[in-house]
Amino acid sequence: MTALLVTRGGVYLRVADPAWDDPLSGAFAKARGGRWNAPGAFPVVYLNGDVRVARANVLQRFAGLPYGPEDLEPSAAPALVSTVVPEDEFVDAVGDAGCAAIGLPQTYPVDEDAAPVPHEACQPVGQAAWDAGLPGIACRSAAPAAPPSGEELARFGRGEPLTPLDVRRFSDWF
Repeated sequence: MTALLVTRGGVYLRVADPAWDDPLSGAFAKARGGRWNAPGAFPVVYLNGDVRVARANVLQRFAGLPYGPEDLEPSAAPALVSTVVPEDEFVDAVGDAGCAAIGLPQTYPVDEDAAPVPHEACQPVGQAAWDAGLPGIACRSAAPAAPPSGEELARFGRGEPLTPLDVRRFSDWF
């Protein structure tokens, strides 16, 4: 893989169902797949760079539904789990040159026609990074309501597992 790498680490946030036994496990994404991993491929923990990106991702999940996250029972509303990601070199899908190096448009997360780049275009990048032994992918947020500088981190499920620093109830963070 001829990807550019970018150093990332520090506190990241995970939007989690409050009923999850291990909100920092990549098992769910391994089973269902996600932007950077096909179903059944490998575990990924999808993380948000800040609260604004986390909110945007929650809003995206409710897009088109006749209710919003604020209408959920408090016990069912998404929690926000903070964790510390060890500093490492991640595939760069943040900068224009990084996106181009991995075959994505420099306009990622949308293409030149402003259409969202589909998961199927990103999953081979994730697979190549996994096969190369890399820890994951730092990327621009694909959530439509995210700020232009919003970042996410797809941390692959290898190495030391992440541990929660803090868990905030929905009413305390959204």
